[in-house]
Amino acid sequence: MLFFRMLAAGLGFLSAFCCFVPVFAGSLGPRGDTQKGRLAAASYAIRAGIDGEIYPVFANYASLQKPNDRRFGVVTVTVSNPTAAFVRQRISVQVAGWSDREIQTAELEPGAAQTLLFAPSFLPRFYQNREIAAATASVSVTDLEGQSVYEATTPVRLRSSEDIYWGKAFQYAPFIASWVTPHEALVESVLAQAKNYTPDHRLPGYEDWKTPAAQEKETLIEARAIYTALQGRGLSYVKSSTSLGDHQDLSERVRMPRVSLRDTSANCIDAAVMYASLFENLGLDAEVIIVPGHAYAGVRVAAASPKFLVIDVALTGRAKFDAAVASAQAGLAKHKPSSVTRVVVTNARTAGIYPMP
Repeated sequence: MLFFRMLAAGLGFLSAFCCFVPVFAGSLGPRGDTQKGRLAAASYAIRAGIDGEIYPVFANYASLQKPNDRRFGVVTVTVSNPTAAFVRQRISVQVAGWSDREIQTAELEPGAAQTLLFAPSFLPRFYQNREIAAATASVSVTDLEGQSVYEATTPVRLRSSEDIYWGKAFQYAPFIASWVTPHEALVESVLAQAKNYTPDHRLPGYEDWKTPAAQEKETLIEARAIYTALQGRGLSYVKSSTSLGDHQDLSERVRMPRVSLRDTSANCIDAAVMYASLFENLGLDAEVIIVPGHAYAGVRVAAASPKFLVIDVALTGRAKFDAAVASAQAGLAKHKPSSVTRVVVTNARTAGIYPMP
């Protein structure tokens, strides 16, 4: 329940502030021109991104939702109808060169206002971008006959696909589950090696025919094997968490598991999402645990157990498995429960947070 309260609070914040900076508002006549001596047909207010910056993790989440189910959008258009007539218009939004065009219909009673949340599907290059990029969001409005009513553009900044916006007190931590990518080829290759470090050369995950105690024993064996395989690949700690742009105190760069495995480099949060990817691939319940200044990876020891085996994954390549487990226990003991943020990946999936493309 803690996870869902965090997520609800986070999404509530985003619904109020995700499209935060009013870019343009204008009252326009039926052909898009402001006409003196008569009441304008409608007015439009456009907002984009977090302070004009679009984070791929939020854009991907919103684009997977049906428009009526969205709590926030990449671009928000608020239409106001000050007239005595019913207004029905088609509104389209596109980030030129980066996204498809999304079209929605606004229907307003006299004197009403309506806010439409747009999250167009972004092209693959958006999720391959690793630096801040300048782009332009375009908004077009037509009547039902296809006549142009209003057009506007606004500059936006596209954040790196590796940038996460944590928010205050890690309120958007559940979105770290988008970095958990269980089906990556390099994740599969690690597991192919890890099975060689188990007594029976298997990685079966939970097996419901086993007792909880037997499942816990098997989970420990598999976690140790994964740790050993990663050590064998030469994985070691390399810090790379600096993000560019606004929100530097509230955002961070997190390597995708494929990058960490390719370069055999990972800091604590990089390694946490990488281990979570490996665990999730096996059908194990993984969690990413965040404390001030550090992160750990955890795995539920048995299918119905409340207990997690927690690993100080930043020690991969520097210490033995048992030492990494002991380090995690000692590290967590130093923090009050209120300062520990736990993201169980299966809960995030239930909430609609999936791996980024």
